Amino acid sequence: MLQQTTVATVGPYFNKFMQRWPSVQALAQADLDEVLGAWAGLGYYARARNLHACAQAVTREHGGRFPDHPDALRSLPGIGEYTAAAIAAIAFDYPATVVDGNVERVITRLFTLETPLPKAKPEIRAQASQLTPAERPGDYAQAMMDLGATLCTPRAPNCTACPWQHLCAARKAGTQERFPHKTPKKQKPTRYGTAYLLQRSDGAVLMERRAEKGLLGGMLGLPGTDWREEPHDRAQITAAQPAPHDWQPAPETARHTFTHFHLRLAVHVARTRQGPEGLWILPTALAEKAVPTVMKKALRVGFEALGAPELALDRPPRGKRR
Repeated sequence: MLQQTTVATVGPYFNKFMQRWPSVQALAQADLDEVLGAWAGLGYYARARNLHACAQAVTREHGGRFPDHPDALRSLPGIGEYTAAAIAAIAFDYPATVVDGNVERVITRLFTLETPLPKAKPEIRAQASQLTPAERPGDYAQAMMDLGATLCTPRAPNCTACPWQHLCAARKAGTQERFPHKTPKKQKPTRYGTAYLLQRSDGAVLMERRAEKGLLGGMLGLPGTDWREEPHDRAQITAAQPAPHDWQPAPETARHTFTHFHLRLAVHVARTRQGPEGLWILPTALAEKAVPTVMKKALRVGFEALGAPELALDRPPRGKRR
């Protein structure tokens, strides 16, 4: 949950998950839709799918107990090199080298490593592994991460309070804030797509389940075109319509930014008496479903274009449901 997400945001979600699924076995037995629904709002939904798949793998292949070696941990869904090392060191006292962004900053300053990130990662890991102790590696790993988070900060590091100030090559040279070097980020491209909001006479909306693989895999969404870096032509937009209707473009566009690109999603709306076969969901039930933020934005744009009353697409806090 903490991958690219702050502790303040994660806290309530973590507590909710632990209350609902207090063990690995309980999570493994949960329905994926329920897990995705509970995750709604955290973003990066592949994490939720991996979490669920990991619980199933631990239950099925390891008797409900996590393995204690980094190699075995890396074989589990959603667990990469950093997470495997952190679990092994902190949970099982295994002398694994834990390297996150904070540790990268500490190491590059300690040794004035000039290679820019991300190319520097193998060099950083090699240097960090020389410092990882056999005794209390979990405490050491957390201390290193805290050192980077609280003292060896990106700007204005508090070197006078640092226990390694006399060993730090960057401190001696007065170049602390130059490290780590980073390869300039490429400008995010913009992609374009069209989504279709078809509302039936009973108020239900036609939705679809996205493919398991890829962005927003397994999530609910509006039918629509693919997303590409050039706007679709009229024929492509017509071909993607879920049913022939008098589709009208909404005056607003749903805008969303993912990690690697911006999205401009045109929304076309229509009403129907019966509608085609498919997954029809009442708007009042959408808040309970695993609908990603970008699709909530598209739904709001579409409902506004239809003149529908504003809907609470986000689940209200517990105890305040209406």
